[in-house]
Parts: sequence; structure tokens; C-alpha cells
Amino acid sequence: MRIAAALDIDGSIDTTIERATALRDRGFRSLWSAQIFGPDTLTSLAIVGRELPELDLGTGVIPVQPRHPAMLAAQARTVQDAIGGHLSLGVGLSHQVIVEGLWGLSFEKPAQYMREYLSALGPLLRGENLDFHGERLTAVALSPLGPKDVAPPSLLVAALGPVMLQIAGQLTDGTVLWMTGRQTIASHIAPVLNEAAAAAGRPAPRIVASLPVTVTSDISGARERTNAAYAVYPTLPSYAAMMAREGATEPADVGLIGSREQVIDLVGQLAQAGVTEFSASATGTSQERSDTLDLLAELASA
Repeated sequence: MRIAAALDIDGSIDTTIERATALRDRGFRSLWSAQIFGPDTLTSLAIVGRELPELDLGTGVIPVQPRHPAMLAAQARTVQDAIGGHLSLGVGLSHQVIVEGLWGLSFEKPAQYMREYLSALGPLLRGENLDFHGERLTAVALSPLGPKDVAPPSLLVAALGPVMLQIAGQLTDGTVLWMTGRQTIASHIAPVLNEAAAAAGRPAPRIVASLPVTVTSDISGARERTNAAYAVYPTLPSYAAMMAREGATEPADVGLIGSREQVIDLVGQLAQAGVTEFSASATGTSQERSDTLDLLAELASA
């Protein structure tokens, strides 16, 4: 299992490059960033990857509703070209409260929409011509979008429920997870995803998992800080369902919190569960975050 780190892109691009450089210097070679409400993630990663071409960069994740697959394919292929072919494109459905409440877009039949979206996005990322007409989405390309001579980025989709995991296994290179515990990955995510990929004749899928991590001697305090930092996620149905499956009631219940030895053991459990890459979100006080990144960098180098 590869060890990666979350890259915070909030703030100026100079600050983002400084953060990426610091993580590179610590020993990380793979960084992941989310698209939430701050700067555009793909644009930020294009600049970071141009400055630091040795890094593998990923999005975890880009919401699909505001971006037609033709536009996203052209952008992703351009970023892939700019950073030397080191992009993993993670996409997701976002949440009904955001899609309908903030963007005024439809969240109807989300799994069907994602299946149609990926059916169009995959060929477009490969630079293929396309004439796709679905119930929810139309995409036509008469020539390659973006740079013509670029390898397609790895395509991943945030998939938690059985239907979405089936879609991920059939149409993508794997899944990007957040706030999903070790037991749930081992008993639900990995088996369903691997079976779907095998049935579709695809290679073994990637499982990229991201969780809060804190190396600390103050476990109760760290749990409080983790729950405060990620309080919104138990209120979102998709994450709440995964936490319930894990038997968790708070974000700290699925986080990796403890001493160096305890966190090493918990990271090992992720590997045993089937995770192929762990993108750690270091959480806590300044000292806790520093200690956490030091330990994870040791594991990444090892």
C-alpha cells in the first residue's frame, strides 16, 4: 500500500506550492486534493505539478454535475500533459444539499447519471471520438479533446454503495474513499469492487482511501479535535451510511488516532483491508500534525 498525503490548496497558489514542496521534502511522492469551495483543484495541481514534476497528483474528488464530461476531459488531459503524465482524476457525485441547494442542478437518479457520465468521460479521456446519447446526458466529440499526444489519466470514482461500486468496477480504474472505515473496506468496498472489475474483464482496481490521522499522546483531546474538524460528514447521507456500516457514530471512530505504534498498526489494517493507496489527512494541533506527517513520511519512504 502506497502512503500519500492530502494537499491543502486553500489560499494563494504560492502557499499551495510551499505546502507541496514541504510534503515532497518530507518524503511524500503522491499528493491528493479535493474540490470543495476554494481554488480550482485541477488548475492548482497543474501549477504544482509543473513546479514539482516528480510528484504524482490526484483529485479526491471533482464533483461531476457542474462540469460536462467534454469540458472535464479537455481540462484533465491538459493537466496530464502539463505535469508529465502523473494525474489521477477522481470524480464524484457530491451531495444533494450542495447540488440542488447551492448549484440549482438536478440530483435525480444519481447512480444513473454517474454511469452515463463515466460512459462518456472514459473515452474522452482516452482521446477518442464519441457520439453518446443517454437519458440524462449527451456528449459528442468529433476529434480528441485537449492535447492530442497524451496518455489518459487514471480515472477513479467515489463509490460507497453497491450500485456505485459496480459502476466503478465496470467503467473506471477504481475508487476514492473518504470517511470509510477499515472493516467496511474489507467486508464491503473491496469485495464488491473487485468482483465487478473481474466480471468486466478489467485489471484489479485501485482503492484510494483517505482518513483523518493523528499521532498523539492525548487521545481524548485528539478525538474531540477530529470530531470538531469533520462534524459535517455524519450529516451527509452517503458518509453516514458508511459510518453506520462500520458501527461508528463520530468521525473519530473511523480516524487513525493514537501513539506511533497504534497508528502504524491501524495503517497496516488498511493495507490488509485491500487499500492500495492511503492518502492521510493529518489532523490536530500543529505538533500533532507535524508528528503525524513525520511518521507517515517514514512509512511512505519504507
